[in-house]
Amino acid sequence: MEVFRRKALAAALAAKILEVSPTSASSSGLFLAAPRRTGKSTFLREDLRPALEDLRALVVYADLWEDRRADPGEVVVGAVRAELAKHEGVITRLARAAGMDKVAVGGLSFSLDRVGLGEGISLSAALAALSDESNKPIVLVIDEAQQSIVSEKGNDALFALKAARDELNSSRHKGLRIVATGSNRDKLAMLRNSSDQAFYGAPLVPFPVLGMDYIQWFCDRLNLGAKLDPTQVFELFKRASFRPELLGAAADALRFDFGIAPGDVPARFAAAVEEQIVESNVEQMRVVHSLTPLQSTVLRVMAVRGNSYAPFEATTVDAYNMVLKSIDPGSDAKVDVSGAQQALAALQEKALVWKAARGVYALEETGLIALMDQAGMLAAVPVA
Repeated sequence: MEVFRRKALAAALAAKILEVSPTSASSSGLFLAAPRRTGKSTFLREDLRPALEDLRALVVYADLWEDRRADPGEVVVGAVRAELAKHEGVITRLARAAGMDKVAVGGLSFSLDRVGLGEGISLSAALAALSDESNKPIVLVIDEAQQSIVSEKGNDALFALKAARDELNSSRHKGLRIVATGSNRDKLAMLRNSSDQAFYGAPLVPFPVLGMDYIQWFCDRLNLGAKLDPTQVFELFKRASFRPELLGAAADALRFDFGIAPGDVPARFAAAVEEQIVESNVEQMRVVHSLTPLQSTVLRVMAVRGNSYAPFEATTVDAYNMVLKSIDPGSDAKVDVSGAQQALAALQEKALVWKAARGVYALEETGLIALMDQAGMLAAVPVA
């Protein structure tokens, strides 16, 4: 499958990540935020990784959304173990560090299960051995890194990586860079905004969305029986919130319409993109409309309050009751802290709400706020 390449962006970003400068904070970690389904993960795998490897970095990639049931801390450890397994010399080093004089690589004498959080060999020691053996700096890319703070092991992994970063960036080793990406800027910021976080102060930058060069590439490869104007397609792309999959789905709808006349292709393509946008929005709102009045109430208040949302404060409970009364005026039901807790748990199960291990809640999809507002669902929520 042919993939659109962003080689110039990847090369520039790779150089910045690996830069060694007393005035740069990138050695403490780099955080990249981009909305979901805008091509971020594809860029990481297809462009950034090769660009880093061209600069002689060893890249370890961990996707915290590949298996949503797996503990994020275990995913990070698993990615490190998988890379260690490729290097026989590193395994020998680690085995000797564990006090083993004779090493049966691939046998039962040494197991990579010894590497991890609270295990015999720390992530710091393992990554240091990997860097020293390969004679390369390591770049650990953590995709959807905000998931790391939904569990205690995930939090522990971040602090273990901070210790590894501090050790590997000393003069004794080749260096470690952490690149953390996420689809929600506010959630990603939680990893570096507070002084009690492992990567406090690390730069958080917006990841550039795909631009006109992508649209030109897309239009050049379409085979719909007529050419599309890239300028008009780019306007549709903006309306689709820069999500390539919506353009692809619209093109597929026309590709299998064998009765379409060439002159009708541009208008039909525009209509197909609009249909994809509507279908995407309807799908998101379908779950919202299935909520109980209490669950809907809590979701609405959270959407309006944003970063200032305090789920169990008295003023928030008062707001819940005002909204619930507007939703279901004939009911005598009241919201209390216990009811709010149950509603939040249900919203998490429906993948509408995200919760950090320390009890901070946020919407899973920030784009849902605009859809709820357009549906008139937020007007009754009092401003804090």
